[in-house]
Amino acid sequence: MSEPQRDTVTFEVPEGRLALAPLWGPQDAHRRLLERRLDVKLQARGDQITVSGRPERVGFARRVIEELLALVRGGSPLFLQDIEQMVNLLDVDRDVKLEGLRARTLAVTHDRRSVAPKTPNQQRYVEALTKNDLVFAVGPAGTGKTYLAMAAATAALNRHEVRRIILARPAVEAGERLGFLPGTLVDKVNPYLRPLYDALYDLLGVEQVGRLIESGVIEVAPLAFMRGRTLNNAFVILDEAQNATVEQMKMFLTRLGHSSRAVVTGDVTQVDLEPRRGNSGLAHAVRILDGIEGIGTVALTATDVVRHSLVQAIVRAYDRDSDESEGA
Repeated sequence: MSEPQRDTVTFEVPEGRLALAPLWGPQDAHRRLLERRLDVKLQARGDQITVSGRPERVGFARRVIEELLALVRGGSPLFLQDIEQMVNLLDVDRDVKLEGLRARTLAVTHDRRSVAPKTPNQQRYVEALTKNDLVFAVGPAGTGKTYLAMAAATAALNRHEVRRIILARPAVEAGERLGFLPGTLVDKVNPYLRPLYDALYDLLGVEQVGRLIESGVIEVAPLAFMRGRTLNNAFVILDEAQNATVEQMKMFLTRLGHSSRAVVTGDVTQVDLEPRRGNSGLAHAVRILDGIEGIGTVALTATDVVRHSLVQAIVRAYDRDSDESEGA
C-alpha cells in the first residue's frame, strides 16, 4: 500500500522571531493547535516557516498562517480561542480577510481590550448598529449578539450620544415558578437578568457598573417593567427576545422616544413560551418589519460562535438533528 502524497512549502517571515513568537504562542501552544486543526506539520527556522502535509491541506495552512501573521503585524493579540475560531471561519470562507474584520473597534473595555467583529456576519451586525435606530440580531448562543449590542451601548454612552442604557429580558418561567423562588420581586427576577450583568461587568468593570446602576444611568429590568414608559435619550437592548409574545414585542418597540436606539436579540429556535401564549414576538416582528427604513436585521449562524470551540460543534449538531427531524 503506497504512502499518501505529501507536499512541503517554505515561505519567509520578514519579521522573524518578532512575528513567530506571538504566532506560535506560549510554549508553542498555538503551533500545536494549528498543526492539529490544519492536519499539517509546522516548523520554523530563522525567518522561514515550513509547512508539510497532504497537498490540499498545505495550501490552506499557508493561507491561515499568512492571515494570522497579518493580525500580528497589525498589533492584534492572538489567543487559543481566537485561533480556533479563525481557522473555522477561513475553512468556511477562504476569501475572508481577518485583518479587515479586526480593523474596526466598536468599544474598549475597562481593562483596555478592544471589542471588534470577528466574523463577516458580526461585521455586518456592527455596521447595522451604526446605521440604524432599531436592529434585530437573530442567531444561536455564543455568536456575540448581546455582547456586541452592549459594547455599542456603552460606546454611545461614553460619547454622550445617549444619557442612559436600559437592558431588558422577558422573565419567562422556563420550567420554574417565580412564586416559589425566595426573596423580593427583584430577587426573583435577578437570575433571569444575570447574563446582562455579566456582559456589563466585562465591559465596564464591577465598580463602575455599580455606580451607574445606583445613579440610574444603567437600568436592568424585566420586560414587563417597560409597560407604560417612554424611553428618551436611551440605548435600549431587549435580550432573549424570542421569549417575548407578539403583544409584548409591540409594547417594547413602541416605547422608543426621542434620540433613542434599540437592539433586539434572540434565537428563534430556543423559544420557552408556552404554546397557549402565542407565537414568538421576535420572529413575528422580524417578518412584518422587514424593509422599513431605519430598521436593520442581521442573521448570525454557527460559524459566528465565538465561545469555546465545542459550542460551535454543539450548535451544528443540534442544527443537523433539527433538519433531520423536519425531513423525517
